[in-house]
Amino acid sequence: MEIIASYGTVFLVLAIIFGLYMTWGVGANDLANAMGTSVGAGAVTMKQAICIAMIFEFLGAVLAGGHVTETIRKGIIDPTPIIDRPEVLVYGMLAALLASAIWLMIASAKGWPVSTTHSIIGALVGFAVVGIGPEAVKWQSLITVVMSWIVSPLVGGTISFLLVISTRKLIFDTANPLQNAKRYAPAYIFLVGFTISLVTLFKGLEHLHLELNALQSFAAATMVGLLTALIGWSLIRKVKDDPGANRTFAFASVEKVFTPMMLFTACSMAFAHGSNDVANGIGPLAAVFSIVSSGGEVMQKSAIPLWILLLGGFGIVLGLVTLGFQVMQTIGKRITELTPSRGFCAELAAAITVVIASRTGLPISTTHVLVGAVLGVGLARGIGALDLRVVLNIVISWVVTLPAGAIMAMFFFFTLKGIFG
Repeated sequence: MEIIASYGTVFLVLAIIFGLYMTWGVGANDLANAMGTSVGAGAVTMKQAICIAMIFEFLGAVLAGGHVTETIRKGIIDPTPIIDRPEVLVYGMLAALLASAIWLMIASAKGWPVSTTHSIIGALVGFAVVGIGPEAVKWQSLITVVMSWIVSPLVGGTISFLLVISTRKLIFDTANPLQNAKRYAPAYIFLVGFTISLVTLFKGLEHLHLELNALQSFAAATMVGLLTALIGWSLIRKVKDDPGANRTFAFASVEKVFTPMMLFTACSMAFAHGSNDVANGIGPLAAVFSIVSSGGEVMQKSAIPLWILLLGGFGIVLGLVTLGFQVMQTIGKRITELTPSRGFCAELAAAITVVIASRTGLPISTTHVLVGAVLGVGLARGIGALDLRVVLNIVISWVVTLPAGAIMAMFFFFTLKGIFG
């Protein structure tokens, strides 16, 4: 308690700096991953992606991100043994933030789309092993993390593969592809609005005092889906046949129908990211703030002040703007060649997978889901459409994320303990 009283302000300043650094990494990697398909498919420009991200990332974080976060994310470690030594948890949270941020910066610079959730989990495990003891780690929970390496890309890839096949049967392999694209496009857009609102409602909007049962959630999501389908239809009906462009690429006019459709998936991906992943960056910061402001009380859950949410949103958008282009290139260009229709199928598949996971408790990572969805889109054209070297590098980076975060967090924990202890 004495250490908290003496260095509380210093800890809080460090937590803000490290938290900003971490959210910068989340933006450079995770958000760039979410927006990469839209940019890579040519549906939105980099500037448009940044504008979409700024608006919908903030909306997702503030509306559906929740104002309460678990101080120990995902229940990976048990802090009970150090209840009377809150400074140890502060060192651990600071070490975890810094370790995750550095690993995300390295991965982003290399263009590897890694999971920010797994990065912070690895860092927390590293701190817990040396700071509390190996028995403080809930090792069983790590099995679900490892499972997500397989489950996430498999489910996302299967759904995106089926969606590509459906667009082929209903639109591309028909006598009048453009007419059929306009006919079926509102149904696909309905799926986007329905899916993303459903996942938001299932998560619950407690702080808006809005608690709906399953039937009410489905009814509300259907209304949102119909509204987005109507807006999409009004945009799509303006698309005209372009014989000149069709000479260069037979389906150029059809792909133009999917371009406004991808605006919806880009917005929904940014919103979903804001509601799901902002806590990875600001959870440990909120924990330090909670301990310092309460004079050393360790709580399993802590309220997130609005300024921390805004700080997180700012850091994430900054990361996308400054370093996000590398991961965007990997997702949008290097795994397989994307067109607006393929990119749309990948993003819709990712959104559907997140909904399924949120209801069934499937262990997934949004990053791994989207990579799997892009792989599924490529596989629909044959294995030759994928750059397998890029895929191998991505898989290796996933496996390395946990130990990399853990080892760095151990080092930073001992460094902080040495400085302040």
